[in-house]
Amino acid sequence: MFVLVVGGGKVGYYLSRELIESGHEVVLMEKDRPRADQIADEIGSVVVPHDGCEGKYLAEAGANRADIVAAVTGDDEDNLVICQMARHHFDVKRTIARVNNPKNERLFKHLGVDEIISPTRMILGSIEQDIPVHELLHLAALGEGELELIEAHLQAGSPAVGRATKDLEIPAGCALFAYIREGVAAPLGPETVLREGDKVIAIGKTECETLLHEQLIGAAEALDGR
Repeated sequence: MFVLVVGGGKVGYYLSRELIESGHEVVLMEKDRPRADQIADEIGSVVVPHDGCEGKYLAEAGANRADIVAAVTGDDEDNLVICQMARHHFDVKRTIARVNNPKNERLFKHLGVDEIISPTRMILGSIEQDIPVHELLHLAALGEGELELIEAHLQAGSPAVGRATKDLEIPAGCALFAYIREGVAAPLGPETVLREGDKVIAIGKTECETLLHEQLIGAAEALDGR
């Protein structure tokens, strides 16, 4: 497999090195000449010291025959431009982009980037694993970034405990679809009565979160008074 990596920072360097060690054909583009020379000294002549945002240099690097183009520079705008050119000018089958600002994820998906790697979101997800149980846990962005996969851990005092899902006032644009009880996952039906300790999984738009929080966790004012 031939992978064209654009961006010679730490991510691009280690990615290229690992791919080479795994037996793949790799070309790494890095526009900063001293940095490109440094990488070439370490991993060989696979380094192209040119700007991957320029089509002629992508062509010289072999974009027209690449199986994958991975844009991993530290600049979101550059990564988007690279992926767009790879897809629309060189007909690359798979594009991967590093996205530093999570707010840009929707745009990248809308414009057809096949896979988005967001270090910020990954770290945030790890941090949120340790957030207090009286908050909603964001598990993942879905679709074009308009929807979120959300988990609510029901505690004593939750308005949802002891109620069937059909009796909850779930906001428009949001749906409850599963729950985890004693380590076992099951689909949520309208007659399912929720219990303390249940973890409820929902899909919803970002703007629905306040109302969803009120129904599953409780109003913020009540929590503050605990």
